[in-house]
Amino acid sequence: MKNQRSLFSVLTTLLLVLQINVAVAHAVVTEYSLKLKPIHAQHADHIEISFNSKIELGLSQIYLVSKGDKHELLTAEMGSKQGQIIISVPALEAGEYAIRFKVFAADGHLTEDVIHFTVS
Repeated sequence: MKNQRSLFSVLTTLLLVLQINVAVAHAVVTEYSLKLKPIHAQHADHIEISFNSKIELGLSQIYLVSKGDKHELLTAEMGSKQGQIIISVPALEAGEYAIRFKVFAADGHLTEDVIHFTVS
């Protein structure tokens, strides 16, 4: 009986550890600058996005999506904090846009997401 409890305890701990590893395997957006600093029309700017893990920027793709589902590949660089990227945004007309990204976390997992924003 005591051995069964020990085995059960070990297996339960192992399952919890495996679940924690799965939960942190993907890069998740933790914050982005558009929440606090909107993009203004006719001014080139940048967008900062922070992830919960380091990003392999060379393997990632970031697009500006505009009306008519037009995709424009954007350039980005690593920010000063781990997991932070800084995306260069060209001067835009007023309207609705989105940033569509496919980023690879340092562990090789792919994350895709879209952030919608308005230029005024």
